[in-house]
Amino acid sequence: MSESLTSAFDRLVDARPPARPTILFDTATVLGGSIAGLLAARVLADHAGEVVIVERDELPAKPRPRPGTPQDQQVHTLLPAGHQWIERWLPGFTADALERGALLSGPDTTSTAFDGHRQVRADTDFRLFVAGRPLIETVLREHVIARPNVSVVRGRVTGLRFADGAVSGVAYYDGNENGNGERVLATDFTVDATGRASRVPAWLSEHGYDEPELERLAAPINYATALFHRDEPASELEVACALGLFAPGQGVGGVSVAAANAVEDDQWIVMLMGYDDARPGRTLDQFREITAGLPGVFGRAAAGAVTREIVTYHQAESRRRDFTGVRRFPAGLVSVGDAVASFNPVYGQGMSSAALHASCLSAHLTDGPDLAAPATGFFERQRLVVDAAWAISAGGDAERLDAVTGAAVPEEVSRQRQVLRQIVGATLVDPAVATAFNNVSYMLRHPATLADPAIVERAAAATG
Repeated sequence: MSESLTSAFDRLVDARPPARPTILFDTATVLGGSIAGLLAARVLADHAGEVVIVERDELPAKPRPRPGTPQDQQVHTLLPAGHQWIERWLPGFTADALERGALLSGPDTTSTAFDGHRQVRADTDFRLFVAGRPLIETVLREHVIARPNVSVVRGRVTGLRFADGAVSGVAYYDGNENGNGERVLATDFTVDATGRASRVPAWLSEHGYDEPELERLAAPINYATALFHRDEPASELEVACALGLFAPGQGVGGVSVAAANAVEDDQWIVMLMGYDDARPGRTLDQFREITAGLPGVFGRAAAGAVTREIVTYHQAESRRRDFTGVRRFPAGLVSVGDAVASFNPVYGQGMSSAALHASCLSAHLTDGPDLAAPATGFFERQRLVVDAAWAISAGGDAERLDAVTGAAVPEEVSRQRQVLRQIVGATLVDPAVATAFNNVSYMLRHPATLADPAIVERAAAATG
């Protein structure tokens, strides 16, 4: 285990706003107003006279789905790492969200099960923040744009402008594309938070810069998610947040992952996920038949009256871009969120990864960087976060898909997976191993901590 690796990750998780922030820019611009963009804007508010968020969608005053976030009607859980970071940087976020129906699920009301066997209670007093994604984003946006130097401009970004080896402007069409034509916003620093379909790499190439290398992991996933009325008040719930993971052939009706969260407006949000050709829960009858056969809360949650019909979501691959290996890159530009790495959303790492990307940005800007040079220090920190999330989500997807397809697995990878399976198995009986595993799953600690010989030995003993 690399002490420097884990220590660097710990610092990002535990970071707080700078005590004496330094203004580095007149204007900083964020492309995209979803969670990753909002958190980047919060960091930039400490270092810029003005922060402008350019967002294509009309941003609603009340929580509702947006076209720019196609997965926002699926299950969302804010992991402890992201939740704690957000609350430190935006005090009052949690209280405002709880007042509107969000819930905090602790060890006693959280159920994680593998093939129907529930994980033993961990030694830590963690809290999972559960709510609909539109509510989370709405409350977060209110807190960010309440800062006096942050504003939102509605517009579709069409390109970047460059001068002296740096990004100098952002071109966009405003909300009325037929009326005013293209505009250019002068900027000193730009954050790309436009998601997995970001066009920024292509724009870089058009202007003679290098595109970051794109790694793809074919991991076709199929979601079906519905909302149901919940009779139990939040205070009486035995389980408020449930996750069930199944080895190939162990789930009902092709389900590999099931999730259920108690959310605002007295509802359950329930999700069924299958890999490859498995598309469980496409009809309400099938959805309820499957959940009735799953262990735990799933059948009870899906038995209530439907408050929103089934919404499906398909994602063909996980992907990440490596900015650390780019040789020719402009100053004054970074990317965050899904524009850098997007994973299977079921692992719940998207929002927490976005928070830690923002933490990387704060660490970079408070280091006194050379603003006339590419943001190498930022990308190196961010790679640490991306690697950690990729190891958990993409690694888990790869193993399950290999098992489904019967693909050959290199011996070294097979050994690593065997150790991880022992650790997962030990979480069913050993609280210390469950704590170590949860700390990694919740992005509080780097995955390298699971290689601690003491953890490996405990896992082997518990499953031997």
